[in-house]
Amino acid sequence: MDESLRIQRFEQIPSSLEFESLIQSTNVPAVFTGCVKDWKAFSKWNPSNGGLDYLQERVGSGIVEAMLSKSAPVFYGDLRSHERVPLPFSTFIGYCKQRMQNRDFGCANSELESHGLIGRDLEHAEDAPEQIYLAQTPIMNADNEEKVQLETLREDIETPAFLERKALASINLWMNNAQARSSTHYDPHHNLLCVVAGCKRVVLWPPSATPMLYPLPIYGEASNHSSVALENPDFSTYPRAKCAMEHSQKVVLHAGDAVFIPEGWFHQVDSDDLTIAINFWWRSNIMSSMEEHMDAYYLRRILKRLTDKEMDQVLHKTSSTIMGDMKRHICELPSNGKADHRGNDLDQACEEADSKEKEVPQKNLLQDLEPIALQVLHEIVSLVHDCINISDHSQLLQSTLIDDSAARVKGECKKIVPANLFHLEDDPVAKILWSLQPSTLQHVFLAMAYNFPRTLEALILHLLSPVGAEVLTRKFDEMDQQITEEDRNKFYQVFYGAFDDQFSAMDAILNGKESFALQVMLCSRQMCFFWNSMFVISSSITYSSAKCIFSGLLGGCLWMYATSISAVLGGG
Repeated sequence: MDESLRIQRFEQIPSSLEFESLIQSTNVPAVFTGCVKDWKAFSKWNPSNGGLDYLQERVGSGIVEAMLSKSAPVFYGDLRSHERVPLPFSTFIGYCKQRMQNRDFGCANSELESHGLIGRDLEHAEDAPEQIYLAQTPIMNADNEEKVQLETLREDIETPAFLERKALASINLWMNNAQARSSTHYDPHHNLLCVVAGCKRVVLWPPSATPMLYPLPIYGEASNHSSVALENPDFSTYPRAKCAMEHSQKVVLHAGDAVFIPEGWFHQVDSDDLTIAINFWWRSNIMSSMEEHMDAYYLRRILKRLTDKEMDQVLHKTSSTIMGDMKRHICELPSNGKADHRGNDLDQACEEADSKEKEVPQKNLLQDLEPIALQVLHEIVSLVHDCINISDHSQLLQSTLIDDSAARVKGECKKIVPANLFHLEDDPVAKILWSLQPSTLQHVFLAMAYNFPRTLEALILHLLSPVGAEVLTRKFDEMDQQITEEDRNKFYQVFYGAFDDQFSAMDAILNGKESFALQVMLCSRQMCFFWNSMFVISSSITYSSAKCIFSGLLGGCLWMYATSISAVLGGG
């Protein structure tokens, strides 16, 4: 668990400013001990001290909406698992009293029957009182005053001082007469849950644990609830749920305590017999400032950030092993820097042809390369030779001496690197590039551009896989941070100047990079969760359909990179 996500417990109630700047702004839950002990409700609603009589007297027989569960003591948020039924408040209080007095529930069942509750999907009528839960019964509702059912209780509770500046969306009563468990869910508002009587045990997960909790589809009416059952979870259907508890935190709230649950944090609550709680909901600053016309932009930004994070994980999870393997491999090359005779023959052919094609604008960089860079250069040239099928070296030599050299080389070259190569450990070129320091990569590519431009062209146009393109652009980004603007512009001019069609090289790199990003998006754990929650994968949705949808959502995300390269090369 990230230490920044640890739940803190406060013995002193924070001020409004402290809560805003130190607690709410972090979007991490916090427990406030004794937060509501000064409320009238804390003393007057106590079931052990005549609180039930007081509540019945205040509210009387006013009708409230009760939650009738098919799976008590678990109360699932999905409408298929429960019913909302009208019930006189006094009747519910009667059940609570009978529970306290441990009486026979026969009389209570007759009252349930008189209100039409018996026989409604209940297997055992005598269990009905324990299946009733006053959940989210409104005391105040800013959007719908007509929905308020318990306004008379408002004067017994006080808005905590640190919430006085908040525009509250609603205040609700939660009351159960028997042990109850709420299903795992998150709220679309910030939440302060206050226990007036009894005890609640709350398990919390940060939004980053969402893939392990399998939320229901986003278009459904219970999209904020987990699909995983609390009792007898099906790990064959939801395998990631096995690890869910490793990412959770537990807090126990006694009477008088409160917990701040930020929006988006999943929570599951167990309540003891006769537990009474009040909660306050208010919109977060982020949600309050989100205008509808910005929704598409926010969605794209979130998708882009998730994709970037997944790409980092895909590359870095194997990077340490690959780095060690590549360093050992390079060090095992012959000390004279020659990879093998085939690579050397290709070097000589390219070098002779290129020397006749154009004069090298500066001294031969091969002499100045450090041993490690020279060895890497020969390794790359050897890979190009092995992967590109050249039938006759003399044809390659001739092709570099005529105007249509690029077309001739392209005609003879076969791109044998599969377009679906996305794993770093499977791509020898990507592994070499990943193992290099940016400065070494810069020197190697400059040497190739000056001495072996056709080999560089073949490498980029015919041998660069999607993961190789991603690695290459990351190395370019690292290099850009380490050199001056003048040197940066000069490098890209030389690098792209080695190609007969400079923009085809840029297209090859960008197309590979975008292909890698799309594959990561479609296959990663985080994005599989997003895909499932947004659209629900089924046999009728094909890979191409998914690609079209996500391409539409993320299309053009790399335009800034393309623009920066165009600025170096000139043009629009």
